[in-house]
Amino acid sequence: MSRLRFDNQFRRLLPGDPELRVFPRQVQAAWSAVDPEPVVAPRLLAHSEELAAALGFAPEDVAAPWFVAVFAGNALLPGMQPIATCYGGHQFGRWAGQLGDGRAILLGEAVLADGGRRELQLKGAGPTPYARGADGRAVLRSSLREFVCSEAMHHLGVPTTRALSLVATGEAVVRDMFYDGHPRAEPGAVVCRVAPSFLRFGHFELPAMRGDLPLLRQLVALCIARDFPHLAMAGSEEARLGDWFAEVCARTARLVAEWMRVGFVHGVLNTDNMSILGLTLDYGPFGWIEPYDPDWTPNTTDAHGRRYRFGWQPRVAYWNLAMLAQALAPLCPDPAPLQAGLDRYAAEYAAAERAVCARKLGLSACEDADLALLRRLRLLLRDFEADMTLWFRALAEVDPQAPTLAPFEAAFYDPARRAAGEAALQDWLAAYAARVQRDPLPAAQRIARMQAANPLYVPRNWLLQEAIDRAEAGDTGALRDLLQVLQRPYQEQPGRAHYAARRPDWARTRPGCAMLSCSS
Repeated sequence: MSRLRFDNQFRRLLPGDPELRVFPRQVQAAWSAVDPEPVVAPRLLAHSEELAAALGFAPEDVAAPWFVAVFAGNALLPGMQPIATCYGGHQFGRWAGQLGDGRAILLGEAVLADGGRRELQLKGAGPTPYARGADGRAVLRSSLREFVCSEAMHHLGVPTTRALSLVATGEAVVRDMFYDGHPRAEPGAVVCRVAPSFLRFGHFELPAMRGDLPLLRQLVALCIARDFPHLAMAGSEEARLGDWFAEVCARTARLVAEWMRVGFVHGVLNTDNMSILGLTLDYGPFGWIEPYDPDWTPNTTDAHGRRYRFGWQPRVAYWNLAMLAQALAPLCPDPAPLQAGLDRYAAEYAAAERAVCARKLGLSACEDADLALLRRLRLLLRDFEADMTLWFRALAEVDPQAPTLAPFEAAFYDPARRAAGEAALQDWLAAYAARVQRDPLPAAQRIARMQAANPLYVPRNWLLQEAIDRAEAGDTGALRDLLQVLQRPYQEQPGRAHYAARRPDWARTRPGCAMLSCSS
């Protein structure tokens, strides 16, 4: 059995819900006790060998019957004390009231051998008091997407929650994918998510909106002491709060800059989906920019307003931080520290944007003109329908002495649009080549810098859909292959050209490839 030791501080130090029955209700507490609901025929479909080892699970542990039982929700390890946590949030810009862990159950807070902490959370393991009448289950489709993308983002170098395991439940779950009156039964699954903390902006918003300042103060104190220990002894309570909020802002800025670097679109950036640690959290209707389009959102629910479009992610994150600042204001009579935190976001994002520009273009440093050069390129990619990932990867192949469009042929989706943009793109390449020639970075270092910033392999929606289709048919081979490729996203892998291809025509409008919903 696992030697994991659990120290469940959230449950131990914060007020809990006295009601032990599981039914939808308003909860005036930080958490509710709730056990996972067992499933009939759990089967391990995939797991992260790297994460399992980091948590202290040996290969023979993963192969043992107890492992799949625990991470399907059919058993508990000693020390696990399952809870669902209570939070609220702003959804699509409006206050939504209490939300909470509707289908997520926190098994416990593990203390690792090196002293680090990891929360283990099952998603899709049954109803909680926050399920609002839903069944608390998840389908294989969405669970596989979250499992793969969590691990892919980790290997891309983007701060993220991780995924330990993906377990099929052997049960069917009925979902209406696009809320259009066409529900169907789908295979169910449970994914185990892992993070130092799953605290969200919404955990702090809900007690603030309810006027429960004692609970708000307790949440802030726990978060600082447990998750930001380097700030725990800094000055007065108000000073600690200001320093903590500023760090949350800085981490969020750096996170969003990384999303923009790799072309990730979260799809549903509500405040309840924002991590207090600056991690990518809640992989719902996410997507990857393929033909470059700053106005694209993968979320059907957001198709009209496009609030969560790719290009708006930096400003939406700022707005969400402003809502968090508003929630913290009762604990900080002087608004200056909170405003300083928001200003820190702007400064950190500007610095991170410059760093991303230098890395993607292979420059030693980013000048103002370089930002303008990058922004001009993005407009050209949009106008002439070029693949973001493939274009930037190919940019390292350009000869600054004789720049041509030859390295980019695979990036274009429409030959007619490529022909229409040839002159403008060639002009851009000439300007870029001139900039590279006056940069002090040697060619070999420039190319290595670019290849370390511009991935070749990303979890494109159509690749995920291929893995889903085969997994639903009982074949996990495509899932295993995709996971293996995504562990080395910056290294060219012989025989893996399929995983670096632009979106095929069949995926242009197919559900799950072009647009998704929050249904899972």
